[in-house]
Amino acid sequence: MKPAKPTSDSPNISSFYHLPENRILEGSCRGLACFVARHLNPARWDRAACQVPEIYCLGKCYSAPAAVRDQDRPAMQIHARQGIVLSRLANGGARTLSQYKTLGGYRALEKVLAQSPDEITQCIEASGVRGRGGAGFPTGKKWRAVSRHQSSEKFVIANADEGDPGAYIDRFIMEDDPHSLIEGMLIAAYAIGASRGFIYVRNEYPQAHAVLQEAVAEAREQGVLGQHTSRRPFSFDIEVVLGRGSYICGEETALLNSIEGKRPEVRVRPPYPTEHGLFGRPTLINNVETLANIPWIVSNGGDAYRALGFSSSAGTKVVSLNSLFRRPGLYEIEFGISVRQILEELGGGLRTGSIQGVIIGGPLAGVIPPHLFDTPFGFEELRAIGASVGHGGIVAFDEHTSIAELVHHVFQFGRFESCGKCTPCRLGSRRMEQLFSQILADGPASEKERTEWRDVVSALSMTSLCGLGAGLGEFAESISRYYAKDLTKCFM
Repeated sequence: MKPAKPTSDSPNISSFYHLPENRILEGSCRGLACFVARHLNPARWDRAACQVPEIYCLGKCYSAPAAVRDQDRPAMQIHARQGIVLSRLANGGARTLSQYKTLGGYRALEKVLAQSPDEITQCIEASGVRGRGGAGFPTGKKWRAVSRHQSSEKFVIANADEGDPGAYIDRFIMEDDPHSLIEGMLIAAYAIGASRGFIYVRNEYPQAHAVLQEAVAEAREQGVLGQHTSRRPFSFDIEVVLGRGSYICGEETALLNSIEGKRPEVRVRPPYPTEHGLFGRPTLINNVETLANIPWIVSNGGDAYRALGFSSSAGTKVVSLNSLFRRPGLYEIEFGISVRQILEELGGGLRTGSIQGVIIGGPLAGVIPPHLFDTPFGFEELRAIGASVGHGGIVAFDEHTSIAELVHHVFQFGRFESCGKCTPCRLGSRRMEQLFSQILADGPASEKERTEWRDVVSALSMTSLCGLGAGLGEFAESISRYYAKDLTKCFM
């Protein structure tokens, strides 16, 4: 069963995407990290702001404002008792299968194939690992939900559509350590009884797409993928699918529609993909960093993983710091470290001005003001202050970006990327972009428009169909809560 291939005579589908030609050769980024760093290279930002098609994240936030042809690489450091995701990346990576095996790769798969699928799922449950792609859902619980469903065919999908501006960890896992993702998918497939897998790579990551294609072909040639994987009665193969430009395809049900060749709008849930996913079959969807954790967990045991981190946030997390920091780059940390330690001890503070706030996990998340920087970095702890772990992208902004400008940019992004299926997101994002464009051009808006702001924010938070609209609501609520003085200046 092959995914349907949209064609040029499918305008309802092709018109949805903003990069329909499947290639980016030139251009500059206008994502959040590049927006807050626009003063570092105003000419480049001006080009990004007016170019068509828009590009909202190239995964180069460490050198923002960024352009397609930039070749700089970020610093990569481990600041945890145990490096897991960056263990190879911080030492140059392992692109080939032989390099990966030399460093211990695929030993976890051999261990798995000597156990029962249920034992593997139990190990993942015991580890306490949670999704690293945004929602933080318990990974073992998701695996268990797929495994309990009976079906003639099941799927594993790696959600590699890392579109949150500010996050770039998945990009470098795919480019420099692709077999960790493949091994994680193989282990997941064995545990849930899947025979086919897909890696959905965002169009803005052409190098990752090329490396993954080579790694999958190499794994297939060496008998790691395909029939009788590793000479055991288990078969699993992977297809790499290239996106065509759409942030919403990072939402798992929109991603499913995209692979199937349908218009990639979000689906109403329930049913959930674990029961009724790709082509109507039970489907496991994990993001790249989540799957890259799996081989280490299997090799060392769930208890060893849970011993890292703190509270209900087990293990390590890679965070990515934007270019305003003195030391931008990728840092693998244990949960429990404070936000302040990340910003000041690892990032070295800002090099361009005084920090006004940070957004963790993408633009569709709560802004954290300086007086809350001592909050521990953990799922529940950040949620308690209206923020989130998300992908782990950390975008700080300084006095070069006003709150009104920040709000306008985030809603501009939301309007551009909305799939349009639900009214609050489709109309609300557009209206808030218009309102703050007016405020920036003409000064404070009316009291009536202040009420409209409150109503739209409430509607986004409470009635949006997916995380895009709800995330816009969370962002706006944090602005109202923590930047009330700045917001008051926006209205009469």
